[in-house]
Amino acid sequence: MPVPFTVSAEVADALAANRPVVALESTIISHGLPRPRNHEAAIEFETILRDAGVTPATIAILDGVPQIGLDAEGVRRIAEEELAKASVRDIPIIAATGASAATTVAATSHLAALAGVRVFATGGLGGVHRGASDTFDESADLSTLAVTPITVVSAGVKSVLDIAATLERLETLSVPVVGYGTRIFPSFWLRESAFTLDWSVDTAAEVAAIMRSQDQLGHGQGIVVANPIPLEQQWDPTEHDRVLTEALALADEAGVTGKAVTPFLLLKIVELSGGRSLEVNLDLARNNVRVAGEIATAWCALNA
Repeated sequence: MPVPFTVSAEVADALAANRPVVALESTIISHGLPRPRNHEAAIEFETILRDAGVTPATIAILDGVPQIGLDAEGVRRIAEEELAKASVRDIPIIAATGASAATTVAATSHLAALAGVRVFATGGLGGVHRGASDTFDESADLSTLAVTPITVVSAGVKSVLDIAATLERLETLSVPVVGYGTRIFPSFWLRESAFTLDWSVDTAAEVAAIMRSQDQLGHGQGIVVANPIPLEQQWDPTEHDRVLTEALALADEAGVTGKAVTPFLLLKIVELSGGRSLEVNLDLARNNVRVAGEIATAWCALNA
């Protein structure tokens, strides 16, 4: 039987030699950023890692084959082609039909873990949507992290979500949430939400030590590293609140539901903010990629 996914030679060599690898999702490129900025960002995220001595493993499903680590042509495809958006439940269908798709946080985490990649950088984690008590609308990111041994570095969850409910679900699912240099959970474009965290660390080595303990004492769940955007790069809170309120109202008027909600809101927020939210999005993603690279490096040092 053929191997159901492929690992690039670059990623495979790094894993075999205990060199640091960081997974990168493709949905942020295909669905989260406008063209051509998305292609530039995809290249930039990989370059940040390579400059730090870390191998990037951008993940997508191309022509029915999940790929852990893309070449330049693969990166171009996820930026320029119209791709489906694949969560974990969609992977076998897309693979069986030979289709192509960008992978969400959940799907990227799942595929990265299958390949043995332990650290993943994203922008914002998915979570419980506002109004979920009526709609049951909750991202598969949460349930996937409950059963997937990967450390996800994110700037908290997007403020378009129900942050309180998301943190409650992560607690119920026994997924550790650790603030990186903070005891306050970040809310994507802003450094702080209204919610505090039980645990925080100040170094990548501390995260690596938690990862080892998780392997020894946990039940295979992942770890969320909540990494706030630097203060000088965060969005102005007053403008953020105004734009978010307007975008939520537009989503209600348009009757947008399900997995279309977040992309709709993010695009509206970019429009309403005159592009300011996009620049903050890119800044926080870059920051997460850097921190993830440090954690992956510390993880390899711990296992040397």
